[in-house]
Amino acid sequence: MTKKQRAKEIIERMETEYPLADCTLDYDEAWKLLVSVRLAAQCTDARVNIVVKDLYAKYPSPAALAAATEDEIEAIVKPCGLGRSKARDIHKCMKILVEQYDGRVPDDFDALLKLPGVGRKSANLIMGDVFGKPAIVTDTHCIRLVNRMGLVEGIKEPKKVEMELWKIIPGEKGSDFCHRLVHHGREVCTARTAHCEQCCLNDICKKKL
Repeated sequence: MTKKQRAKEIIERMETEYPLADCTLDYDEAWKLLVSVRLAAQCTDARVNIVVKDLYAKYPSPAALAAATEDEIEAIVKPCGLGRSKARDIHKCMKILVEQYDGRVPDDFDALLKLPGVGRKSANLIMGDVFGKPAIVTDTHCIRLVNRMGLVEGIKEPKKVEMELWKIIPGEKGSDFCHRLVHHGREVCTARTAHCEQCCLNDICKKKL
């Protein structure tokens, strides 16, 4: 079985196992996902979803966040950790959206990468979830699982993993596949223990072969 064949089979089984593939960050507007994904660095999505309720209640638009001070933003987002740097990036990012994009999130990957605090993982998440474009989000779950599954071999650097996956994952499947990996990584193939007996991939996963 080639990597592309294994990837196809894994994608199909994961679609059956996790039919509702979605982002675990709550948002109803593109700019809110941009804020939440920055807050999610070294923080759980569950905590972020709680914290942003207060943030959006006080600052309900990019313009409102841009007009706030970094200290005011930090006071709310501090429970997510790294409050100072996250507040700074969010403030600068919202100012750029207001000044250069009329308060809208650009639908261009390279433009997203130029925004403060936005890396390839965040840019791919937004491209896939908000704009429905081909995307591969290489978070910690993705990197761990695709190595265990044998889709990549011994590669831990996010960008390199992403580049390898682009070779074998159809672009239109990438975003949902990565969401399913998050669910699978939390429920079955965890960082501490791979519960192979519960896994829908146990007969084709490299970890078991």
